[in-house]
This record gives sequence, structure tokens and C-alpha cells, in this order.
Amino acid sequence: MTDFDWTERFEGTAALPVDVRRRLNATARILKFSRGDQVFGPMSVPDGLFFLYEGRIRVSQSSENGREIVLYRVDAGESCVLTTACMLAEEAYNAEGVAETDVTAILLPKTAFDRLAAEEDAFRNFVFAAYSRRLIDLLRVVDDVAFGRIDVRLAERLLTLGQGRKEVHATHQDLASELGTAREVISRVLHDFQKRDLIAQSRGVISLSDKMGLATIAQSA
Repeated sequence: MTDFDWTERFEGTAALPVDVRRRLNATARILKFSRGDQVFGPMSVPDGLFFLYEGRIRVSQSSENGREIVLYRVDAGESCVLTTACMLAEEAYNAEGVAETDVTAILLPKTAFDRLAAEEDAFRNFVFAAYSRRLIDLLRVVDDVAFGRIDVRLAERLLTLGQGRKEVHATHQDLASELGTAREVISRVLHDFQKRDLIAQSRGVISLSDKMGLATIAQSA
């Protein structure tokens, strides 16, 4: 093994035989992106399987009128299901991936992926289990946008973005993109939350004054 053995980071690759992992380390490419960089975008066709070694990527889609919706996030230790789908179908991305932090990624060329998926059950199961989980996540996004109450969804997203902190650094437009709705809708619900002393707002920052109250709303669907 090399000093930098990226295969240890992922459940599916760590379970592979040593000789297969050695081949993967020799074949894969290491990619680095800075926070805010576009990792992939519409019109480009992926030529390999994408593993996120470090960092977090936001995957979103935009309509012709410029409205954006966040589909999901890829965290360290995960593969990107959209890359997998587009690679298998040999089609261009219809979404954008942006680095929310500095990112280190691993790109496994399609030829190596095809051989590994055919020969190794552990690797194939890892890839398609991740694919299934993300598909379920996407169906939840569709269900939320179509049928979910916006106050419930916004309270839940504020708590998720806060990740244990008391503040969320996001504009009203950022939150609208997260939830696939209009900025005016977000502004109206945030104003209601503020009147109820659940949050306090300043430019680009939302303070979570009453996280228990937000959690009650988030669980009220």
C-alpha cells in the first residue's frame, strides 16, 4: 500500500482484497477544490466514479428562470450518486456540485469502475446501496416541495444547518434555494418565527433563539 491509501476511507473499498485496493490506489486520481469552487456542472459528462475523501459538496439544480433547489449534499466518506448515474448512462450532468468546504476527492476512471463492479461483490454492493439511499433522499425532496408545509421544512432545515450551533449563516435567498421556494416565502415565515421569539435576524445571520420551539414545529408535520 502507498502512504496515502484512500481506500481505507470508504466502507466498500476498505472491504476489498489488498491486491484490488493496491490497484485502485495506482489507478485513481486525487482532485482538490477550494471552498466555493464548482466541482461539476451542467453539460459535462463524468468519466469516472467520484468519491469524497474530505469536505462537503452541495448538489443543486436551477430552473430556466434562475430558481435553485438543493437536491442533497455529499459528505466525506460518500460517493456522489449523480456522478454514478451520469457515468453509467454516459449523459451530461443536469445539476451543479459546489464545494461548501475545501474538498479532497478521488476519481476512479470508468474502465476501472466497470472491471471492479463486475468482479467484486463488496464494491458493487457499496455503490448501489449508496445509489438507493440517495434516490430515497431525492424522492423525499420531491415530496417535501410538493406537499410539505414550508414552516415545518424551514424549521427543520435551520436546525440541520445549525449543526449544534446557535447561528446559521445564510441569506433568505440561500434558504429559498435549500427548500426550492421563493425568497419572499422564506422572508414571510422567518418574520413569523421572529415574532414568536424563535429566531433573531441580522444581515446574513439567523440566531436560533429557541431551538426547542423550532424542533416542535419541525416535528409537527
